[in-house]
Amino acid sequence: MAPSIHPLIDNGIKKGSASFSGGKLHCLCKTNPVEVTLASNVAHNHACGCSKCWKPEGALFSVVAVISRDALSVTANADKLYVVDASAAIQRNACKECGTHLFGRIEKEHPFKGLDFVHVELSDEEGWQEPQFAAFVSSIIEQGFDPKGIDAVRQKFKSVGLETYDALSPPLMDAIATWTAQKAGKLPA
Repeated sequence: MAPSIHPLIDNGIKKGSASFSGGKLHCLCKTNPVEVTLASNVAHNHACGCSKCWKPEGALFSVVAVISRDALSVTANADKLYVVDASAAIQRNACKECGTHLFGRIEKEHPFKGLDFVHVELSDEEGWQEPQFAAFVSSIIEQGFDPKGIDAVRQKFKSVGLETYDALSPPLMDAIATWTAQKAGKLPA
């Protein structure tokens, strides 16, 4: 039996729309939910197996994407947000009541500063970019997943057309390496 990865992946991936122009995310509170408005579609949407990303109950992976920081605004109940771990590179803003992560923001010098990390599954709108790849796949073992089952996890991703990596996708790793080389003066900025 194939392992349960995430509700957006388990039953096949629904293609997004290139013309989709954004929408609203909501935490899981039944009353007075936190609302985040995204003024565009997202990029680099992917399944993530790291231990820090928010996952729906029972999921092995999160599904997380990025959006330009200036395209994200908190439009309701901002007072319910708190930063989960102030020492982390990604400042994950979660609802104090339900625990749902609404967005992650990088405040320090970092290759992805200026991008916010979001979970489009928290939106009722359809058209968001679909997951493009799976990252940090082996990290689920560090969280207690039986290593004997990791091949089945990778096969499940491949069955829905997603490449698996134990880091980020090659284009994102190239972006990090380029930024690092530029900061070190080895490449022009």
